[in-house]
Amino acid sequence: MTTRKPRTAKSKAKPKSKTAAKKVVKLKSKKPAKSAKAAASNGLPRPSTKPWGAAGKALEGVRILDFTHVQSGPTCTQLLAYMGADVIKVERPGVGDITRGQLRDVKGADSLYFTMLNGNKRSITIDSKHAKGKEVLERLIKHCDVLVENFAPGALDRMGLTWEYIHKTNPRMIVASVKGFGPGPYEDCKVYENVAQCAGGAASTTGFRDGPPLVTGAQIGDSGTGLHLAFGIVSALYQRIRTGRGQRVLCAMQDGVLNLSRVKLRDQQRLTHGPLTEYSQYGEGIPFGSAVPRAGNDSGGGQPGWILKCKGWERDPDAYIYFITQAPVWGAICDLIGKPDWKSDPDYATPPARLPRLRHIFDTIEQWTMTKSKFEVMDICNGVDIPVGPILSMKEIAEESSLRKTGTVVEVDHPKRGKYLTVGNPVKMSDSITEVKRAPLLGEHTEEILAKELGYGAAEIADIKASGAITAPEKGARAEAA
Repeated sequence: MTTRKPRTAKSKAKPKSKTAAKKVVKLKSKKPAKSAKAAASNGLPRPSTKPWGAAGKALEGVRILDFTHVQSGPTCTQLLAYMGADVIKVERPGVGDITRGQLRDVKGADSLYFTMLNGNKRSITIDSKHAKGKEVLERLIKHCDVLVENFAPGALDRMGLTWEYIHKTNPRMIVASVKGFGPGPYEDCKVYENVAQCAGGAASTTGFRDGPPLVTGAQIGDSGTGLHLAFGIVSALYQRIRTGRGQRVLCAMQDGVLNLSRVKLRDQQRLTHGPLTEYSQYGEGIPFGSAVPRAGNDSGGGQPGWILKCKGWERDPDAYIYFITQAPVWGAICDLIGKPDWKSDPDYATPPARLPRLRHIFDTIEQWTMTKSKFEVMDICNGVDIPVGPILSMKEIAEESSLRKTGTVVEVDHPKRGKYLTVGNPVKMSDSITEVKRAPLLGEHTEEILAKELGYGAAEIADIKASGAITAPEKGARAEAA
């Protein structure tokens, strides 16, 4: 990522005469020239005259050396690729990212696990233990802006790619890592999705109070941490404009999960000053313990809410809706469910009065929601500003036309597996339009990267290929990790 010095309105040419000099001075004194100078004085170039969306992508020109695998790291680098960065994914010759073959649904094709997390990237295969492979890696480190990895603790160092070596080779390089835990007693432990959810406090506060802790279906440990790391990388790139040097960026999965669970840490502190009155167990007269309890479907925002059955729930496991009894629209709720008297009844008229009766209130509302589909409930409630949300299945999300139109769900064509759906860029920008491309085949761009990016000649590439540094080992030989 480089910056150019802004052009100034000052002319380098000397005036030919005093008259010409006066004209130059006169021109400089005009307000438009002053405005142009002021616009450039903040170090930014003048606004582009190209149409919106045609001035290049947000991270165009940034090169990412991607040593990531499985989910957390690839989530991060794919987001950067969506934003226009050139992501070069380094993989083991003949093997590649382990997820290429995991949960495979189409024989002979990369799995959806891999293709949905590695779109918009280029793949190069390198044996990092081979002498020529190390040579290529060193040239890539000099060539790129950011190195991203989510290896087990110490793995990058064992490859010889220590921070000291990388920083000496390329002082502008940003080294970004996902780890399970930050510095402390557990920093050397391996961590996976559900482990992170448990260690970050999410599982202990998820589920019903009379049941065991639960992990969520959302990948807040892996993909959530990848999102955090992408933010850290972009911040480091921005700081580099000012300092000229790279830095290390670390995102621990435990930290990322805790950040997404911060309202529960909020409640832990509130609990020391008394019971959590918005939790349904308070209304039911059940005492609190010393830690934040599992609260079922209670709303984390202080507004009582619950998941209720809708028409067809007997045969459709997703015929449910989340319903919030927000105080400002309590009157509208009473009218909808045929209980207008509750608006003035002292047992129901105020939020404190309703707390011990929430279970009965939601049971009553459910009698109404069960007469309508979840979408009918949503339409009716939105008409009177009652906050509700349908429980959407993955089938419904995959088929939702509005998500296709916004690019949130995208259909991509793959040369081996055919068409598949993937999640597009969740961040929408008006002047950086995302084009979602398929995931690369293993080593698909190896020769292209060697030639066009690193400047190797045809003879050199042939020599590297013949050496075995970028090709799969012969059958029976041990495949070393890249």
